[in-house]
Amino acid sequence: MPSSGHSLLAGPQLWKTGLSSNSKERGWSWHGDPDTPHTATTLITSSPLASCHIVTSFYLFFPPSLEDSGTKDNAKKCHLRQKISDYMDRAEDIKKFLEQEKEDGKYHKQIKIEENATGFSYESLFQQYLNAAVTEIWIEDPYIRHTHQLNFIYNFLRFCEMLVKQPCKVKTIHLLTSMDEGSGKGQQTSGLEEIKESLSQHGIELEIEFSSSIHDREIRFNNGWMITIGRGLDYFKKPQGRFTLGYCDFDLRLCHETTVDIFHTRHTKKI
Repeated sequence: MPSSGHSLLAGPQLWKTGLSSNSKERGWSWHGDPDTPHTATTLITSSPLASCHIVTSFYLFFPPSLEDSGTKDNAKKCHLRQKISDYMDRAEDIKKFLEQEKEDGKYHKQIKIEENATGFSYESLFQQYLNAAVTEIWIEDPYIRHTHQLNFIYNFLRFCEMLVKQPCKVKTIHLLTSMDEGSGKGQQTSGLEEIKESLSQHGIELEIEFSSSIHDREIRFNNGWMITIGRGLDYFKKPQGRFTLGYCDFDLRLCHETTVDIFHTRHTKKI
């Protein structure tokens, strides 16, 4: 288990003897009466990982048996038993959380979107990875521009709309794309500037950078998730008509065949 930078419990001795000489500097403090039997005394720390060790040590060394606690008061025993149960539950929750964090580092999910498949709107594809921790997003896609009959820039706009509606509080979006060198250059520039201005009204900064050598398509969130899509954001087909299902609701829009790969990386988050 990764180190939190705090000294952790080394057996029950700390519980019986009280705080060590540097414990206050580490954010530890007693909670409760120091004269209370050690079975009911709790140690609080500001570090979640240290808390996990402390709470785990608590129920390993002091199982929820109060027969040797020294108290004859049944009401007090019930209270102490509940406290112990609460700490055991908390330790189990933290343990599951840390195990999931470890697994996230090995995570790889692949989604194959078949030709003419539906149900793959941006919300459906990205929503589960946009938790409250996401504040910054990087998008690399060479085709966020107007070209021929397909308006790729509208897909980027729809993606931004999806972000604004999520519970995460995105502050910055970094866009790396290629410059349209043809007749659509002016439309691309003005379109992106308009999106940038609109995002700023929602407290989101859009940083735009152009590259003539970009080929990869990927989207990264600062909670560690990275999504690569073979076709980038442009995997939707044109609607069959202006008044057909899927024109407005992209969960009903037909898709081009493509592959989505989802990874978790530690490059933006340290435990």
